[in-house]
Amino acid sequence: MKLALFDLDHTLLPLDSDYAWGVFTSSIGWTDPVDFSLRNDEFYAHYKAGTLDIHDYVRFATDAVRRQGAISSEAAHAHFMSAVIQPAIKPQAVALVREHQQRGDEVLIVTATNEFVTRPIAQAFGVRELIAVELEREPAPDGTGWITGEIKGVPSFREGKITRVAQWLASRDLGWADVETTFYSDSMNDLSLLEKVNHPVATNPDEGLRAIATQRGWRILDLF
Repeated sequence: MKLALFDLDHTLLPLDSDYAWGVFTSSIGWTDPVDFSLRNDEFYAHYKAGTLDIHDYVRFATDAVRRQGAISSEAAHAHFMSAVIQPAIKPQAVALVREHQQRGDEVLIVTATNEFVTRPIAQAFGVRELIAVELEREPAPDGTGWITGEIKGVPSFREGKITRVAQWLASRDLGWADVETTFYSDSMNDLSLLEKVNHPVATNPDEGLRAIATQRGWRILDLF
């Protein structure tokens, strides 16, 4: 089996979907725009520096959604998709995904952004398999409990991406040796998974990753 793994933010999308969602929720009055922006910028700086506490960030990033509830949140996300995400989906990114699909590769999006934000985005790219930060839900007899703000299982962040892909493989009775893997990412935060796969592709890479990719002779793809 050949696997094509894609990071999402700044790799397939020319923006950070989690950050953009936060800005969007401020624009519709769910959060105080000044306070939220300061904290959002602080978390984003930690992400870029590789020092982000993912659990603290997910509590912060999902706070408005928790308070608004499922119906309002899903309606707002549909508006977010049409207003922010769809205009940002570029033909060259879609073409890259389709190229792998047409070859018969199994395509997965592997992102550190939570599943609430990213599931509809993966669907917009025509990708069924999504590995994202999974969210704990309140217990409910019909399984409809709303998110709590806590992370379920291992977050797909930094080295956790390797763990989550390994779990995905194991659920199909596969291991790393059974697949040929390509991974596209822009970020130094994904260095461990880039080192793990057979074919690392530094895609729209940040300065640190570009330097490493150049030194190691990895493919560099400037998609945007």
